Amino acid sequence: MIPLADHDDDAARPADSAAADTADVAGLGDGAEAAGHFRIYLAAAAGAGKTIAMLDEGQRRRQRGADVVIAFAQSHGRPVTQARMTGLEMVPRQVTDYRGTQFEELDLDAVIRRHPRVALVDELAHTNVPGSGRHSKRWQDVLEMLDAGIDVVTTVNIQHLESVADTAGRITGVPVRERVPDWVVRRADRIELVDSSPEQLRGRMVNGNIYPPEQVPQALTHFFRADNLTALRELALRFLADETGEGLRQRLARRRALARWETPERILVGVTAAPGSEAVVRRAAQLAARTEAGLDVVHVTVPDTGGAEDGDSLSRVQQVVADVGATWHQLAGTDPDSVLIEFARTERITMIVIGASQHGRWAGILADSTVRRVSRLAAEAGIDVHIVAPGQTPA
Repeated sequence: MIPLADHDDDAARPADSAAADTADVAGLGDGAEAAGHFRIYLAAAAGAGKTIAMLDEGQRRRQRGADVVIAFAQSHGRPVTQARMTGLEMVPRQVTDYRGTQFEELDLDAVIRRHPRVALVDELAHTNVPGSGRHSKRWQDVLEMLDAGIDVVTTVNIQHLESVADTAGRITGVPVRERVPDWVVRRADRIELVDSSPEQLRGRMVNGNIYPPEQVPQALTHFFRADNLTALRELALRFLADETGEGLRQRLARRRALARWETPERILVGVTAAPGSEAVVRRAAQLAARTEAGLDVVHVTVPDTGGAEDGDSLSRVQQVVADVGATWHQLAGTDPDSVLIEFARTERITMIVIGASQHGRWAGILADSTVRRVSRLAAEAGIDVHIVAPGQTPA
């Protein structure tokens, strides 16, 4: 279940949270499940009230008798946030020296030793300071807590999801460097949207409730423009709609296990080590999520070509494939186009996604002649083709 809850900075709780809290607390000590429960508060942008929602969740559970700690959260000097932290135990942070400066990070080992019933962890996409622990990303810390049987409540903005990051970067003009694999977010037992209108977010920015005063003018004319916030909000709603649809499909499948279902959709992406392939995979992942389709990614190597492809670039493509939850296939053949189509026939692929090569950084993904040939062969096989143009934003 993925409720859409409207939170303000003085945030009211979601309408159904009381019932959810009762369900969460009931049976927590019965040892029925080894892994912890995972809840995410998702928002379109900073300032929507994710941290407030997370802390309110912790306070409600504490009042109902659950053992709750703050594994990591910051008030940034905001009285409203600080007030929500009052009464909640805070696990001491790990202090790390890095390039002459001291940084405070989540102390994973301290949280595991303390082993609370519930840990509150802000900013799931955060990159840990080198040397502060055994994991480079906070989401990796969270997974270890869950595996240790600790319930985790956390927060993330939509632009940090791997499959959405490129689109968000094109919309806002701000590259997204901190990313969370989609499969991590989809592992959550519950995702709640902390929703605020663009007007509310801009108002909070003007009032100094998001960034320091010196950063406000640039933020309002760049990332926090009304059109950017509207687009990010739409991306968050679409992601949640995809999740809700998948949950409904699974429930129906369980109830009608003996029914005869139509052949499921499957999408295939052909990639090379050329720049732009990562973006094509992310675009295909969005298409797959919206159509509840499986996603396969194929790379065809050609023997005796006299030169090797860029291994680092190909490794980056493979990492994106893993992050979006797709399946990687490494094939070989002297005619990559035919190999791709034959694989599509054999695996009952319903759509092939390819990137067009035209100008700039996209040049070389697939030559125009290749696009035409793949399109022709796919048409003969009865398979749809979706061509991703350079810089294309999802419709």
